Amino acid sequence: MYDQKWKMVPGGITAPKGFLAAGMAAEVRKRGRRDLALLYSEAPAAAAALFTQNQVQAAPVLVTREHLMQTEGQARAVVVNSGIANACTGERGIADARRMAEVAGEALKVPPQQVIVASTGVIGEYLPMEKIEAGIRKAALALSVDGGGAAAEAILTTDTTTKECAIRLPLGDKEVTVGGIAKGSGMIHPNMATMLAFITTDAVVEVPALQQALRWATDRSFNVITVDGDTSTNDMVVLLANGRAGNSPLTAGDPEFTLFRDALLAVCVELSKMIASDGEGASKLLEVRVKGAPGEAEARKIARAVAGSNLVKAAIFGEDANWGRVLSAAGACGVPFDPNLVDVFLGDLQVAARGMGLAFDEEKARSILSQREVTITLDLHSGGGRGTAWGCDLSFDYVRINAHYRT
Repeated sequence: MYDQKWKMVPGGITAPKGFLAAGMAAEVRKRGRRDLALLYSEAPAAAAALFTQNQVQAAPVLVTREHLMQTEGQARAVVVNSGIANACTGERGIADARRMAEVAGEALKVPPQQVIVASTGVIGEYLPMEKIEAGIRKAALALSVDGGGAAAEAILTTDTTTKECAIRLPLGDKEVTVGGIAKGSGMIHPNMATMLAFITTDAVVEVPALQQALRWATDRSFNVITVDGDTSTNDMVVLLANGRAGNSPLTAGDPEFTLFRDALLAVCVELSKMIASDGEGASKLLEVRVKGAPGEAEARKIARAVAGSNLVKAAIFGEDANWGRVLSAAGACGVPFDPNLVDVFLGDLQVAARGMGLAFDEEKARSILSQREVTITLDLHSGGGRGTAWGCDLSFDYVRINAHYRT
């Protein structure tokens, strides 16, 4: 996926020119950790976003949709709190989300409609607005080009590690950077987005092209990860482009737009794999590759079904080479294929051919499944479609974490 001309660079969301960030401890729900993040673009930015398709949508999702419609895809800032989701909180929740934007706007001297709002955490609780307002004002004073890591930390809930990535690439006679941060560990089975992801670029991109690029990249990254089969009320992925790189404006169809889109996909895939790898209680990252499918969309659908199967996930945790669960999950997802043509591989070890099991080395299979990263490949021999999905194993700790998530 990576072009040899690309460079991985530090900084996450503040690696692109003209972006500042901060992460503060506002004590939203717990003491002793950062839980409020602020991102600011020094120049007006084109904005694209995708949101959860869950019918139950949190107040910040509704308010952010409203803001992007009002500004026709323009934004200057993002404010995020963790600990409380501000979901299922009625009119007060909407008012609180709007107030977060107002306070951030006042502190940054930008219209509140140009502030994107996001929250993550426990559903059904009200935000402690006095603490959040104070946190926003402190974050505005602490904004820094070095603040990307603190912001990445502040958006976490049950995550065990921060998730950030940035790529720099030549675009014409200019150099463009795409950077991002994400959070997600549980309630991960996205449809149009992931738990929370914020991506920045200093490229000049027109809003329609930006939205197109984000949708294309999301379908091949955030929309093909799964941890537990649950789609959150707060899922959101946002992309801001402030144009500080000074390249010629990118529109859909330009050759350089394709290069930008590919770099955006690379950042989204890296963040997606970090989310899947950090699934609640997970000990292994699972990558499912499907080839020989009727089309790309069909391949992605099958890959996601296998990665999301609780039986497959449990087998991976137990290091059990139960390839029948893989084939069963593929067959249950609604994509027509001939099971008598399918080959199944664990790593480089073939365990089934033409829909039937092979005699294979059980010890080698167990060794493959004991690795931190496990790859399953299905070849359907039914076309040229290819797709990949990412997930994790299902461990005892997943139940422990979620049995006491609120308390």
